[in-house]
Amino acid sequence: MSDLRKINIDGTEVEVDGAMTLIQACEEAGVEIPRFCYHERLSIAGNCRMCLVEVVGGPPKPAASCAMQVRDLRPGPEGQAPVVKTNSPMVKKAREGVMEFMLINHPLDCPICDQGGECDLQDQAMAYGVDFSRFREPKRAVDDLNLGPLVSTAMTRCISCTRCVRFTSEVAGITQMGQTGRGEDAEITSYLNETLDSNLQGNIIDLCPVGALTSKPYAFSARPWELTKTETIDVMDALGSNIRVDTKGREVMRILPRNNDGVNEEWISDKTRFVWDGLRRQRLDRPYVRVNGKLKPASWPEALTAAATAMKGAKKLGALVGDLAPTEAVFALKQLVEGQEGIVECRTDGARLPAANRSAYVGTAAIEDIDAAGSILLIGTDPRTEAPVLNARIRQAWINGAQVSLIGENVDLTYDVNHIGTDRAALEQALSTSDHVKDKNPIVILGQGALQEADGAAVLAMVQKICEAGNAKLLVLHTAAARVGAMDVGAVTEGGRNAVSECDVIYSLGADEVEIGEGAFVIYQGSQGDRGAHRADVILPGAAYTEENGLFVNTEGRPQLAMRAGFAPGEAKENWAILRALSAEIGAQLPYDSLAQLRQALVKEVPHLAQVDQVPENTWQLEEEGPLGKADFRNALGDFYLTNPIARASQVMAELSANAKARRAEKIAAE
Repeated sequence: MSDLRKINIDGTEVEVDGAMTLIQACEEAGVEIPRFCYHERLSIAGNCRMCLVEVVGGPPKPAASCAMQVRDLRPGPEGQAPVVKTNSPMVKKAREGVMEFMLINHPLDCPICDQGGECDLQDQAMAYGVDFSRFREPKRAVDDLNLGPLVSTAMTRCISCTRCVRFTSEVAGITQMGQTGRGEDAEITSYLNETLDSNLQGNIIDLCPVGALTSKPYAFSARPWELTKTETIDVMDALGSNIRVDTKGREVMRILPRNNDGVNEEWISDKTRFVWDGLRRQRLDRPYVRVNGKLKPASWPEALTAAATAMKGAKKLGALVGDLAPTEAVFALKQLVEGQEGIVECRTDGARLPAANRSAYVGTAAIEDIDAAGSILLIGTDPRTEAPVLNARIRQAWINGAQVSLIGENVDLTYDVNHIGTDRAALEQALSTSDHVKDKNPIVILGQGALQEADGAAVLAMVQKICEAGNAKLLVLHTAAARVGAMDVGAVTEGGRNAVSECDVIYSLGADEVEIGEGAFVIYQGSQGDRGAHRADVILPGAAYTEENGLFVNTEGRPQLAMRAGFAPGEAKENWAILRALSAEIGAQLPYDSLAQLRQALVKEVPHLAQVDQVPENTWQLEEEGPLGKADFRNALGDFYLTNPIARASQVMAELSANAKARRAEKIAAE
């Protein structure tokens, strides 16, 4: 039940929830309050004092608006709404005093600071500060921290807002950062000089309101006003995080998160944020054809002719869909290959996902449902590796009282889990008791690792029965950004990837995670010179995810549009355009000449893909049961940092992967 209260802010009366803080109530009234330590997704610290306001009739001193609730205010003598002033002389003087204190020890190094141009301290010093300083004593200096290869530190600039400490301990679930000392000696530091062990640590760069924490890979490479900013979608995992890609000329300079409460809130994983250097390395920028066992550069007509000749002469033609392919390209590939009596398969990891039942390969839950869940059952998944931002959401639900249970490998997920077991027997036990999905709004999260064994279909049917017994919603957690879109357009075949491996001509649309045996003629279309390109007989260079417009459907079934931020290098072309050109070469021309026409054909075939940024309802439909095996559940991903060809081309990801391996290695005592 909401507790609505009237409050008068600067002469405007608004009605807000009594549980709101004054800073939130002021935002409701359209009044901006400066702040450094307050952040709506973190706990309240109340230590920067920049958000001071005057409460009329209260104590004769300004109050911190981030730490005072509306219900704590007293009404006026005749029962009038309490009055808050945000621009009175008292408030102005208080803010100027706070800003002067902030700047006492702050170094004046804006010209060489990476935060310049997007710095809260700069902006607020201009808006609320004074134009002189009375400080004549020597400034203090602090040693910089080594937090690892991602976050660069200049701790002399730190204003002790503690946002980084609260983020790492509350959201990321690690305990390496904290504050020591008091008064002038207070400083943010890391425990025993440890580097940060989290795949969400890059978010503290965005949270830092000054230049104390900046991006190490991006350091000194551009200023914000030089960059072209494009709002798009991430494909490093299946969450479909909303991101902004900043480019300078043709190069991607950095990737930042965008706010989307239903998907990633305002966080992104480190792979999403720092993979951009992989977009510059090992790029395929011209077609190649294998002649006498060696790949030789070729022109587009030569490469298309070689591919068309092979496809027309195939006894059996098969196509594999990679993890980063946009849905339009998958749709075009399916039409092209099936027009040649071929087969198409997107489940390249061997997951036993059913072809037509969307409630079984996507589920019925939205990511947002996790927030209100009372119990969460994880099966065969490690969300900390497969979708770190989703894992932070599960952690938040756990903090709010949700009970989390796990069937599968017992890994550290940053929150307490009730580990039921690792094998199929634990799954049967969960069905017989249904204790793990009994609280309000239960959710079952099913990982791809649970579906990759031979009995994957039986596991899925059993999980659906558990959902039915506990009246729980199901969320199938995918690991590939392209998978749900490819399943939606029906890029599946009887027998899965094994059926494709028996073909004599295989068209690989960026499928680098699959070993293709000897004997088959391989046409590879993709952006990086990875495993798939090494095995290919014809290479058709395609655009990466930042270089073409495309539709991606995330793990909850939400279609989202990725927008082009730059252009593909050299002679590389957009993926759908390559398939359209190849279809003309084969003599079975696809019936569209533009991406818009292709999308119209796609939406006609799969209508729910037109509902961009909405989660379509899936009709619940049970799969057929089968015999369960005896094996333990294994998680789908081994190395978080090297899951796709762009990440494997990135130097930053290689360093992070090596650091993670060294951390996990047994420590040997010096004798």
